[in-house]
Amino acid sequence: MTSVATIQPDPAPIAACTVSRDVQNFEMLIDEMEREMGEAWGDLSFDDALVFLDQPEASELEFIAIALDADDEGDLSLISGVIRAARATGTHVILVANQLSPTGLHQLMRLGADDFVPYPLPDGALHDAISRVRAAATAKAAATANAAAVRTATAQAAPPAATANALVLVEDASNAPSFRASGNRHGLVLPIHGMAGGSGSSTFAANLAWELANADKLNPPRVCLMDLDFQYGSIATYLDLPRKDAIFEILTDPGQVDSDLLIKSMQTFNERLCVFTAPAEMLPLDIISGEDLGRLIDMAVANFDFVLIDMPKTVVTWTEAVLSRAHIYFALLDLDLRSAQNVLRFVRALKAEALPHEKLRYVLNKAPKFTDLSAKARVKRMSESLDIQIEVQLPDGGAAVTQANDHGLPLSESSAKNPLRKELQKLAKSLFELNKAQASARS
Repeated sequence: MTSVATIQPDPAPIAACTVSRDVQNFEMLIDEMEREMGEAWGDLSFDDALVFLDQPEASELEFIAIALDADDEGDLSLISGVIRAARATGTHVILVANQLSPTGLHQLMRLGADDFVPYPLPDGALHDAISRVRAAATAKAAATANAAAVRTATAQAAPPAATANALVLVEDASNAPSFRASGNRHGLVLPIHGMAGGSGSSTFAANLAWELANADKLNPPRVCLMDLDFQYGSIATYLDLPRKDAIFEILTDPGQVDSDLLIKSMQTFNERLCVFTAPAEMLPLDIISGEDLGRLIDMAVANFDFVLIDMPKTVVTWTEAVLSRAHIYFALLDLDLRSAQNVLRFVRALKAEALPHEKLRYVLNKAPKFTDLSAKARVKRMSESLDIQIEVQLPDGGAAVTQANDHGLPLSESSAKNPLRKELQKLAKSLFELNKAQASARS
């Protein structure tokens, strides 16, 4: 009788691990890991992960997916230890966060997590995060190989090594500003805040910034436009600029950023306007603290003549940091009840916190024409009932505005004679003269 030996195939090498208190609380994550990794993944508790990451086998891992929820927030020190151990072995870290506070998420991202996805998992979110991690690993390997080749091919002295804690941005710098930080400017800070959705604040910000950048053809001012709507920012769309991963690095590790790194993370539009776009992925608005954001704004102020900030509609913890640094805080509103109610709430909130509400300058979008006496009377009643002064009234630019935004061009480039563009040009000229007057007073 012949016996036949059953040959078991070798198990697939483990390329990834989930790390959690109880992975059964994340059933969608289990399904997605099986779809992405097949049998080549395992599961570890936090304590087991610390032990495993200290073993030589840990160097074979592509990444670990740390799944955590609000119950884990009380012991972030243990999770922080796992992240540090993973980074020490060169293993990438993806956070899968279920109802984790922005503060906790921010803390873990600063420790070195590469990416995060919310839980329940949106369709394709884990796949995209894994793809980004793999792309980053490939780019890093290519950069390392290229650097080694350069060192072999040349006998020139190497530049000074970066400090261990320095933040290094690996990005295509072809569209970055060409100048280096000098710190000899005293820029005007001009935030733009829409009092209601669709009030045109991003269109206003993009076009006003471009008009300011062209206010003096012979000696153009240095203008920076920062899009701080980390979730729905559209400045990159309106100026046809890519969203760089460097923005995410700046926001998640602001403590390591200096003026040169901040400028390097920006892009130039038509060689005149420097733009700090919103990140490529949606981030919690509180991912950066008021203190850290204030530092970034101060760096911009020291290197630009004008710093325009496109604010999110939501009032967040760092709104105070922006308002306290603002010279003029533009509040855009429409001629409707929702805008009026939101202005009342906004001003009431500022007064309750003893914040400088007197910096607000109200801008009416789609203002009525000169001949529309009925609508102009409504504007007057609105101003009186809110006890505010509407200092700027912008005409309706019509379909040309939407077309310009869709084509990624300012109105001056696509519809120079548009009435909205003319009003913005006049406003830019007055702000330019104000900056000149302040510069003369300082000197």
